[in-house]
Order: sequence, then C-alpha cells, then structure tokens
Amino acid sequence: MSQEATIHIDGAARGNPGPSSFAFVIARMGLPPVEACERMGQTTNNVAEYTALVRALAKAKELGLKRLQVYSDSELMIKQMNGDYRVKNEDLKVLYNEAQELLDAFDAVVLTHVRREQNKRADELCNLALDGGSLTDAPRTTSKPSKTKTATGAASDAKVRDDAIACLEASLQACRTNPSSAPTAEQLWEQLWSILDDAGVLKRAKK
Repeated sequence: MSQEATIHIDGAARGNPGPSSFAFVIARMGLPPVEACERMGQTTNNVAEYTALVRALAKAKELGLKRLQVYSDSELMIKQMNGDYRVKNEDLKVLYNEAQELLDAFDAVVLTHVRREQNKRADELCNLALDGGSLTDAPRTTSKPSKTKTATGAASDAKVRDDAIACLEASLQACRTNPSSAPTAEQLWEQLWSILDDAGVLKRAKK
C-alpha cells in the first residue's frame, strides 16, 4: 500500500461567521480517492479551513500515510502552518496546535497554497455540504471532451497549462525552501494527473 498521498482541503462559511462546512480529498497512486465533506455550525471561514486540515490529517494518519503533499486555497492558513504568520485568534490556536501535533505522525508534509480553481473538487464538496448534500450527490464527471477545437476549448487548454505550471512551481518552491520534505515524483505526478483528469485530458482506466 502506498504511504504517499496528495491532499486537497477546503473550508467555507456563508456570512463569515455563518453556516459552514469542510471537505478534503486524499489521492493515492493506484487507489480510489478518499473524500469527505461535512456541514458545520455557525463559525468563520478560517475555522472551517483549519477544521478541514485537522480532519484530513487525522484521516491520513488513520490510513497509515507517511508523506503528504497538502494543497489549500487558504493562504493565511498555509502561511501560519509554515511559520510565516503568527496565529493570534484563540479559536484558531486550538486547531493550529492540533494540526501541528498531527504533523508529528508523518515523515514529511508539504503544505502549499494554490488558487481556488486548482482546488476544484474540495471546493465543490464544501459547497455541496453547505447545501445539505452528501458525497453520493457529487459523482465525478465522466463526460468526454469534444474532439472539435473551439474558443472555449482553447481557453480550457490555457487553464490546464496554467494549473500545471502552478503545480510545478509550487513543487519547485518546496524543493528550494525545504528539500527534505519536498514532494516525491509520485506525489507530483498524482497532482498533475488530477489536473489533467479534471480537464478531461486523461481518464483513469476502469478496473
């Protein structure tokens, strides 16, 4: 069983504070993704983001994973977890400390900020939970891309290129700042495959 994984997390609050939710997607090479989403009570977006991280790390620990590449569109949380920003909010401090303790269970964890569009599935699940839905209501897209080249198709190609470059740049930055915990080739490929899969460029073979 692979001990490496790519994780996308997301948290949301409508009203901030307001009704909230969290979601995460754990991807492992050769295995189906592990997904979770849950509606929370009245809280802030930052609390929801941290809750997503804590729940995802706890699940990764339960799965016996050892090396993680974690992606989030919350720049604040990523910078706080990486030590660039201090955590001043008391509610966040509790979740921050819990997340830091969970990190000790892994050999290496790289936390990277990405744009929202690169966190598409986790964002989708977050909104689904906010709307009262469940995982069974959000099947993965299986439609095939059109063979005809259109303006929309060209725009999609540009987006895939931008997302792939951003993924590579994030990994390169991780190598420069902390080589010992940089993503492995397998983790990087899993992230790139996810981008191509979501865009309909590649599809995983059915077993």
